[in-house]
Amino acid sequence: MSESDNKNLKRPPVVVVVGHVDHGKTSLLDFIRKSNVVAKEAGSITQSIGAYEISHKNQKITFIDTPGHEAFSKMRIRGADVADVAILVVAADEGVKPQTKEAIRVLKDSETPFVVAITKIDKSNSDIEKVKNDLMSNDVFLEGSGGNISYQGVSSKTGEGINELLDLILLTADMEDLKYNPEEIARGIILEAKMDNKRGNTITVILKDGILKKGDMIMTATVKGKIKMLEDFLGSSADKFLPSSPAVILGFENLPQIGEEFRAGDLSESDLSGATAFKSERGIFTKKDSAENKNIIRIILKADVSGSLEALVDILKNLPLNSNKKIEIMDSSVGNITDGDVNEAVSLGAIIVGFKVGANKAAENLARGQGIVIITNEIIYKLVEDVQKISLEIDKEQSGSELEILAIFSGGSNKQTIGGKVTRGQLKNKSRFEIQRASEAIGSGKIVNLQQNKKDVFVVNEGSECGLVFESNVKIAVGDILLGK
Repeated sequence: MSESDNKNLKRPPVVVVVGHVDHGKTSLLDFIRKSNVVAKEAGSITQSIGAYEISHKNQKITFIDTPGHEAFSKMRIRGADVADVAILVVAADEGVKPQTKEAIRVLKDSETPFVVAITKIDKSNSDIEKVKNDLMSNDVFLEGSGGNISYQGVSSKTGEGINELLDLILLTADMEDLKYNPEEIARGIILEAKMDNKRGNTITVILKDGILKKGDMIMTATVKGKIKMLEDFLGSSADKFLPSSPAVILGFENLPQIGEEFRAGDLSESDLSGATAFKSERGIFTKKDSAENKNIIRIILKADVSGSLEALVDILKNLPLNSNKKIEIMDSSVGNITDGDVNEAVSLGAIIVGFKVGANKAAENLARGQGIVIITNEIIYKLVEDVQKISLEIDKEQSGSELEILAIFSGGSNKQTIGGKVTRGQLKNKSRFEIQRASEAIGSGKIVNLQQNKKDVFVVNEGSECGLVFESNVKIAVGDILLGK
């Protein structure tokens, strides 16, 4: 073997599987790797990128399984960008659906070579010819139908056609002539990032060039670190990884952003100094002072992994709500719900929404005492429904808040510092109130500062006492009532 040949070694293909939700992507991969993935996924929907390595005819193939649910479109795009070859899954009993069309657009935009797997051919109502016609209507021309895109009918129940599908993948990969250089700096893509309470920052990557070794310095544009541990997708430790293999890395100082490229190896201090610490998703959203707008639903968002967090930010920010309300993401981060999140929710007047995460006991108790709403679910569409429902309840809460004035501490020309007790609903900072004396309206005004236990807060719940600075042209007296407008 010549020196040049040694620098251009064949690498296995990285394959992404895309298609409409419930069209059999996960079942297909489950059959291929002979393991039960479906049981690990709530609602039988794959909800984060997983990478798996299999062997076919003594050749390795890495699969990236991307979510089919519409909320995870960015994840599918990322998967297509990382992959060398794609499998477009279309169910024989349903044909082309909305996420199928989206997947086709993504594959064409990324110029990813792909084959078509027509799944569920074992069903009595399967119609392969209809699938072919549907695909043709969406500018996907199969072999034998005026095009050159290979296809294979498969059944994940019987295994029919699966070996032939794998053959097509290897053939397509051979045509792409995939190579790597073992002497190059290791390079790859961040697929997923999460904070593990026991292990720390846990990162899933796909290596595209070079050799990844335990002890290597590693960096992206935003974070750096040293590889303390390498694991394969099954959780087994390893000292090194060759290209196309999925690997789990421990050692990043902070969570990288998913989709980032990384480099690893004998990096210099000057290389590493270029990485600017990315403080996770917490704090990347502007905390706008929009408290006067009652149509804002403020959310502190938590999720198990960065990919899910990214998807949820997109879907919640554009979620249609009743009463012309809209959602403002005040904060977003990976990990379980903590008492710190609850304290932040209290100060911001926010609810906490968690996807595939839980709340610790301290957080639960604090939330209960402060009247903070926590919504969690492991299925995204149910979580979204819960957020829509809570917006209706917030409507009811905002319609009736009441404060009894107990003390006057100081007063100026148009501002007074007063103390009172919330006798109904929730008292919110920056809100406007009608002033009642002896059941008669005598004027109105606005809270410009709200405190509880000498700390600035956004909301005070029913039954609690508080201090506030109230702006009004009317001089308030003990016994007056402030009614929410």
